Amino acid sequence: MTTVGKRPALTPRHLTRTAERLSFIYLERCTVHRDANAITAEDADGTTHIPSATIGTLLLGPGTRITHQAMSVLGETGACVVWVGEHGVRYYAGGRALSRSAALAEAQAIQWANVRSRIAVARAMYRLRFPDEDPARLTRHELLGREGTRVKNCYRAQSARTGVPWNGRKYTPGDFTSGDPVNQAITAAAQCMYGVAHAVVASLGCSPGLGFVHSGHELSFVLDIADLYKTDIGIPLAFDVAAEAEEDVGSRTRRALRDRINETRLLERCVRDIKALLLPDSPEHANEPAESIDRVTLQSDRGLNVSSGVNYGTDEDEAALW
Repeated sequence: MTTVGKRPALTPRHLTRTAERLSFIYLERCTVHRDANAITAEDADGTTHIPSATIGTLLLGPGTRITHQAMSVLGETGACVVWVGEHGVRYYAGGRALSRSAALAEAQAIQWANVRSRIAVARAMYRLRFPDEDPARLTRHELLGREGTRVKNCYRAQSARTGVPWNGRKYTPGDFTSGDPVNQAITAAAQCMYGVAHAVVASLGCSPGLGFVHSGHELSFVLDIADLYKTDIGIPLAFDVAAEAEEDVGSRTRRALRDRINETRLLERCVRDIKALLLPDSPEHANEPAESIDRVTLQSDRGLNVSSGVNYGTDEDEAALW
């Protein structure tokens, strides 16, 4: 009988188009193994088979164990594996990116490296957060000022809605309990949102450090993405939790945000927003910008990429495959 180790590796021709894959699969409290070219998730209720080539990103939550053979087939099919907290709330570590293409990473680097396109992306981020305003002519300083005002107004509006007193944002790094209950809830929600954003950024193969609003930190782009949902999801939920009770605010905020993430399909929304920001002129930005194919090209002149594996010597007689 053919063993798993002797089965031939999958080729790009065998792989499911990324646009047709399941964006994310979350597993917890189970053992992940391999059966032929599928992975299996075994728990107390039995064994579930999942075709590995249909997975975009596999999120491994608490209590999961994964075998070497399972990781092998996931690597062959180009799936990303990310170790996260319960229901994807915190990011711990990640494997390879979802796509074998570097299209999104290159697009991010190009947009970031040009001063004009970098501020254009920052304005697009502001427009996603506050669609009723047009930031087209705003400078960076004006963007920061407008954003600060909108966030302050959000705090006041949520305080009035829930009846929770608001005396300003107060947080001492390393001392979670120093703030009042609503500030503790806001801090807990923010940390969870950073974990979610980091998981998505890693799975898409983007650089966490190349931010368009934040700068100088290894997670600048992660902070950019997490902030897109601050006034929409994070702050309102924090006030809701604080209004219910003052005890166990941190854990209750994490559980409530976990449920809200699932209800609103936030992971898929993050994917769409990142692609729209980095590839604004592409009609395919809602889907993966390039197929999951093993293709390496060489950069030539005038933006032209040529096939690799070819000797481009000037003597045509000597040009041959390596």
